[in-house]
Amino acid sequence: MTIRRLALLAVLIALSAVGSLIKIPSLVGTPALDSAPGYFAALALGAGSGALVVAVGHLLTALTSGFPLGLPIHGLIALGMAGCALGTALLRRVAGRGVASAGGVLLNGIAFPAAFILVPGFGTAFFAAMFVPLLVASLLNVGLAWAVAATVDRLGLLTKGPAGRTSGEGAPR
Repeated sequence: MTIRRLALLAVLIALSAVGSLIKIPSLVGTPALDSAPGYFAALALGAGSGALVVAVGHLLTALTSGFPLGLPIHGLIALGMAGCALGTALLRRVAGRGVASAGGVLLNGIAFPAAFILVPGFGTAFFAAMFVPLLVASLLNVGLAWAVAATVDRLGLLTKGPAGRTSGEGAPR
């Protein structure tokens, strides 16, 4: 990992920390604008970067909310959200940014939360109570990420550098 990439990830994680303070009202209080930087990373930098930033972003939101579901559950949620970012990045590779963004909303806003129906103590009632706030948060986060990634692409901010590599993929410092 280059210093440039490490610095970019640090900035995205810092932006996730800021986003963690902008909450979407909900039963639990953890849906927030924390994952937009992570979904941007998934769309523009790749799966590993997106997964890392999204997971850290969720943990920061859980921290600022007092870990209302407990640290182990929030750890699992962070891993699940990392999986959603991974899926978004993989869709970006095969189907483009628009399809990947729609997939990210579906994964993070519907499919992953629906998995909690099977978790004892959560069930259908929890999913029903969290459905709208999580879907709204997913639409906002992924929508912001899509808009920024499109702008970055259009302006060529992560285009090929002098060594023929993209700046997000190990370009020279």
